[in-house]
Amino acid sequence: MGKTAVLFAGQGSQFPGMGKDFYEQYPEFRAVFDLLPEEQREIAFSGSKEQLQETVNTQPILLAFGLGLYGVLKANGFRPDMAAGLSLGEYSALTAAGVFTPEQAVSLIHCRAEAMAKASEGVETEMSAVLGLDRDKLEACLQQARSKGNVEAANFNCPGQIVISGEHDAVEEAERLAAEAGARKCMRLPVSGPFHTSYMKPAGDVLAERFKSETFGEMAFPVYFNCTGKPAEEGDSIADLLVRQVQSSVYMEDTIRNMIAAGVDHVVEIGPGKSLAGFVKRTDRSVKSVSLTTADDLKAYLETL
Repeated sequence: MGKTAVLFAGQGSQFPGMGKDFYEQYPEFRAVFDLLPEEQREIAFSGSKEQLQETVNTQPILLAFGLGLYGVLKANGFRPDMAAGLSLGEYSALTAAGVFTPEQAVSLIHCRAEAMAKASEGVETEMSAVLGLDRDKLEACLQQARSKGNVEAANFNCPGQIVISGEHDAVEEAERLAAEAGARKCMRLPVSGPFHTSYMKPAGDVLAERFKSETFGEMAFPVYFNCTGKPAEEGDSIADLLVRQVQSSVYMEDTIRNMIAAGVDHVVEIGPGKSLAGFVKRTDRSVKSVSLTTADDLKAYLETL
């Protein structure tokens, strides 16, 4: 019998109106979503795209969405064998595993989002998704492009999709070199900061300080970490891994491959959109995946449990 992994979505998957149908139908979802300030609930349900895209709103709303939805699944007997999350989704995964309480997670994510927004202030950077080029070739392009300024790999999402971030001229040069090296295309991303790069070190420092006063619960099942692509090992500190996460590359492809190697053949994506299911499909087509974005998706999935 194969194993089931749950993946929690990250920033970029949000859309206006997200969660309204769950909020109206499921008390477990409502209980978590009500931990958000009323203003953020309104932004999720009826705010503008621009309001929803602000990091200080996006992160808490996505966290509450993921945890609320997981609460409904759990109430219906769902238990994954392991979990992971993309960027802020890692906090949802850790909370689902019992490391944080939902109240604690919401408070931590407010702190993280504010620290990331602050670290982005006055930093003129771009993010670009490079499609159709392998890691080694892209790394060679980045090394060359650094003659024009700083540019780093922020996300290794799946085979042939790597996100880079850095100064405008360096990103432009990396895109040009990547195209010469055989990249299919490069797409600029509408993101409000150079996330998962060394530019976020000030946010990491804020989190390191905050974690000193936090209590970490026991993990009910393994969580695979963004900055390693693996579960925590003997001697690893969750606090240290989360501090690293905010300022270093996200290894989502490695996470997916390592989960499959551990016996996963079924993935449940929790969050708006279907990007993580897409990463799974492009990594290994034999793995079945389902994305839970609407109440109809959830209803259909609950019938299979």
